[in-house]
Amino acid sequence: MVNKIIFSKKRRKGVGETLFPRLGKQAFAEGENVRNRRFLRSETKRTKGERSSRRREGVKRPYHIVLFPDGNRRWAKKRGLPSLQGHWQGYLNLKKFAKWCRDKRIKILTAFGFSTENWKRSKKEVNYLMKLFEKGLSNKKDMEELHREGTRVKIIGQKERLSKSLQKMIKKVENLTKNNKKYQLNLAVSYGGRWDIVQAVQKIVKKKNPPRKITEDLISNYLTTAGLPEPDLIIRVGGEKRLSNFVLWQGAYSELYFSKKLWPDFTEEDLDEALRDYARRQRRFGGNAVG
Repeated sequence: MVNKIIFSKKRRKGVGETLFPRLGKQAFAEGENVRNRRFLRSETKRTKGERSSRRREGVKRPYHIVLFPDGNRRWAKKRGLPSLQGHWQGYLNLKKFAKWCRDKRIKILTAFGFSTENWKRSKKEVNYLMKLFEKGLSNKKDMEELHREGTRVKIIGQKERLSKSLQKMIKKVENLTKNNKKYQLNLAVSYGGRWDIVQAVQKIVKKKNPPRKITEDLISNYLTTAGLPEPDLIIRVGGEKRLSNFVLWQGAYSELYFSKKLWPDFTEEDLDEALRDYARRQRRFGGNAVG
């Protein structure tokens, strides 16, 4: 009965948008100068005074956001609902979150979907989550919209541990969007930060690189996020204050933001508050302030 409710094709009001709508025409670019440009005005309504204040402050915006969408099961439990219903609501909120990021000109979003440790959960829950990933990737309308609007989709993690049907769908979506450059979505599935570092080192050793040539840059080039700028801002929702084995290498100098809200309750206003908090910080990277 739960699955029939959760996988109903009936669309909920307010979440009918396609997965990741149009991003602006600005192409990918790297470097702190790009990441620290002013926020472009949000498409949501703001008073003239707010817009003027934002321009005067010279607000910075993150180029790459990492998201921990935590608290789905606790959200469901508080409402007397099956835990799987919490995951469904979390999935719907992720679709909206990606749209908010697009509106605010965030260029890369990396979302934690399923960790290497999550395999320890019940078989019922793991199977449901895998079906949910496959359902999202196999939505033809959403995927075609992503491709048309220039979004690249990449799945990072232990793909070989996933079902053959999910692996096939991942390959199809990644091939479809691999040349897109306006926006990038990374979804971490069966991912762990320690695993990512270990698999990078294993590849380096396999290529017989001499120890003196093993540098930070070389290791970065063998991570699953190779070629992407390191995250500027890590947002963890759900009340916990730890990295939980996610992007351990990449997040060395990321700004951290923690929210007590459970993920399905996280709103665009909450994201705005996280971005305002980020804009007030001075990033030094061990040296002088940047921006």
